[in-house]
Amino acid sequence: MSAFQELIQSGTPILVDFHADWCGPCKAMNPIVQEVARITQGNARVIKIDIDKNQAAAAKYNVRSVPTFMVFKNGEIVWRHSGMIDQMTLLKQLSI
Repeated sequence: MSAFQELIQSGTPILVDFHADWCGPCKAMNPIVQEVARITQGNARVIKIDIDKNQAAAAKYNVRSVPTFMVFKNGEIVWRHSGMIDQMTLLKQLSI
C-alpha cells in the first residue's frame, strides 16, 4: 500500500484499474486498458490493482464494484468511473 501511495503522488496522471480475476467485464476491459497504456506511454501510467489481493486499497478508495477506474494526479483523485468504458473516454481523462 505504501508503494501505491508513493506512485499516485506523481504529477503524471495515473490510471488505476481496480479489477478482479473472476470479473467478466474486467476481462473484457483488459485489451482496452492495455492499449491505453501503450498509447499513453511516457505521458501517463496505467496500473492494475486486484481488489482480492489488495483489499486495503479497495477499501480506502471505496471500490464497491469492478471494474472501477480512477485517475490520480498529485495524490488526488481527479476522475472516477465504475463499470465498462470506451477507450476514447479513458484517453481523454488521461489528458487532464
